Amino acid sequence: MEGQKRQAHTTGPIPPRIILHGGAGNITRASLPRGAYDEYRSSLLRIVDAAARKLAEPGATALDVATYAVALLEEDALYNSARGAVFTRGGKNELEASVMVSDGYRKKGVGCTLLTRVRNPIKLARELLVRGEEVDGGGGAGDHCFYSGEVAEGLARKWGLDMVEPSWFFTQRRWDEHLRGLEEEKEGKMAGSVGVQGTSEWEKSHYVPLGTCGAVVVDSYGTICTATSTGGLTNKVDGRVGDTPTIGAGFWAEEWYEDAAAAAAAKMLYQPVSQAVAPIDKLSRGDLHGALDGCLPILGSSSSRQTAPMPSQDNKEPTPIRHAVGLSGTGNGDSFLRTSAARTTAAKSRFSSQSLSDATTWMVGRGGELQKSAGNRWDGVHEGVGGIIGIELVGNRVQVVQDYNCGGMFRAWTEENGSRKCLIFREDRWESGPHSWQDI
Repeated sequence: MEGQKRQAHTTGPIPPRIILHGGAGNITRASLPRGAYDEYRSSLLRIVDAAARKLAEPGATALDVATYAVALLEEDALYNSARGAVFTRGGKNELEASVMVSDGYRKKGVGCTLLTRVRNPIKLARELLVRGEEVDGGGGAGDHCFYSGEVAEGLARKWGLDMVEPSWFFTQRRWDEHLRGLEEEKEGKMAGSVGVQGTSEWEKSHYVPLGTCGAVVVDSYGTICTATSTGGLTNKVDGRVGDTPTIGAGFWAEEWYEDAAAAAAAKMLYQPVSQAVAPIDKLSRGDLHGALDGCLPILGSSSSRQTAPMPSQDNKEPTPIRHAVGLSGTGNGDSFLRTSAARTTAAKSRFSSQSLSDATTWMVGRGGELQKSAGNRWDGVHEGVGGIIGIELVGNRVQVVQDYNCGGMFRAWTEENGSRKCLIFREDRWESGPHSWQDI
């Protein structure tokens, strides 16, 4: 059914593309030494290459490839999702994930949170979306879009997804960050050194994950899927729910058709028009010829007359233009929640006729809305920090978009010619990154 639905509105093959991210935040040369930089870069290129190969297979769908890519990120302990996720204040891993498609599924998007035993949360999110098409109530999931805790994990177990003990997500690196963060907070409170911004000196000099990992994919049918997974904020309060599973905050995808005829008419309507001058005004200024031209146009010069073009009988109604977008965010999830960042970015593009790239920069670029939401608490390390990756489809044209307001963002994507590219800073050199948080 999904394939038939897609084929019905596809006029030709769409060039498939993918972009993925592994988090954003206080990524500087001080917090990310050259060896770690190379390790992340190698991992990102490996994963985007594997996903791109899968996307090139006949019949590949955006949902399957986005899920596949994020599952690979979840299995890599470098990233803050599944294995390698950060810990809560109580010393637990509470995982979140989401998927959303621009077209093809009734639910559109699904989020799940407070998971502690599902090996790949992104696979559960996908299953919850797909089973929404079933007439029997989705195998117990119903038609809801948000699931949490034991009930969600019970469905995962029932459906045969891989389940693990909570210890499987443990990594010594994240545990050390957890303990050090609690210690810094305690020492800061005792010494009174933690100010209004609440960011310790240790956080400023280390890359402490507060973001997510995610992927946005457009397949050859033109369907866009965004998939996102995270462990949340380091030392978050137990039970906290972030932006990753919250539709519109940390992710978004949608599709619409632009009325080409209305767009063309609007364009003509707003063409600059010279201000008309009444004949009596011309006469009062001594312009007899102009006054006669206004009253009796046949007597005026031919150059001053304008003839409205006759509508052509051969003109056909313009074909509506298909437009789709998909976004995945990373950074301080509470800031994304406060601004509904993903949906707001998409709406900015859709309703103001801006490109998705411009709207993304407006939201998460330097000095953008996400940064502004932090007010005087902004320090480039915690509140208001983040980035967004996305894909925009207009007709058969595809554009990959990305921006961020902090030190760096781990990201990789496929170019128009199929080549793979990876960036962590603004340029493809470790030396190009900011030296420390003060340079952000």
